[in-house]
Amino acid sequence: MIQIDDAGSGSLLGGTIIGVLRTETGEFTYEIIPLKFYRNQNFENKAYIQYVIPIVKKMLKKLRVNKNEGIEICRGYMFDALALWLEDHGYHFIKTEIKDPLQTKIEKTFEEYTIDLGLPKSFITYTKYPFHFHRILKWVYADHPKRHLLCKTGWKSWKKYGNLEVQHNRELIRKNDLMCLKCYKNIPQDTEGIAITYTSNKLTKVFVHNSCI
Repeated sequence: MIQIDDAGSGSLLGGTIIGVLRTETGEFTYEIIPLKFYRNQNFENKAYIQYVIPIVKKMLKKLRVNKNEGIEICRGYMFDALALWLEDHGYHFIKTEIKDPLQTKIEKTFEEYTIDLGLPKSFITYTKYPFHFHRILKWVYADHPKRHLLCKTGWKSWKKYGNLEVQHNRELIRKNDLMCLKCYKNIPQDTEGIAITYTSNKLTKVFVHNSCI
């Protein structure tokens, strides 16, 4: 059985991972839909959906998948074009909810990918929804000039919240476990830091060291 799924399509940060796994052997391979497909006209034309076809075609070849093998593909919109291609080329597949073993493996792969992009591991470890839009937005605003380049800027939510007016104010830090969202080091309690303040769905403050501005 071959499973095909995606991870990261709903995350503001990074591209989207498409993974293919042969359940009997655990063979796993993946490709990343680059961020350029989530910007400008590429995004408006949903070019990322068409891009799924050539990368899955390459992965099926890599895993030596023949047309007699059963294939499960995620029933999400990401695979609409792929389903038509598989049908046209005589593959046996069903659209279904993808569970383990691929689900956990591809989600872990996406987590590792975002860490490589610079997201602190604590964002993933200590929260149930690490890739929630407004949580990622806080991370972006801590170093907006660099981090906005890692986002799906074609999204309507990015156009609404991605370039907000911000204020930088010095504030005395009262907490003893506050992390600078730029360098990820602790901001000592009872010292002064910088609060980057903006209003998205609510008034939000992001704290960084004075020296990190």
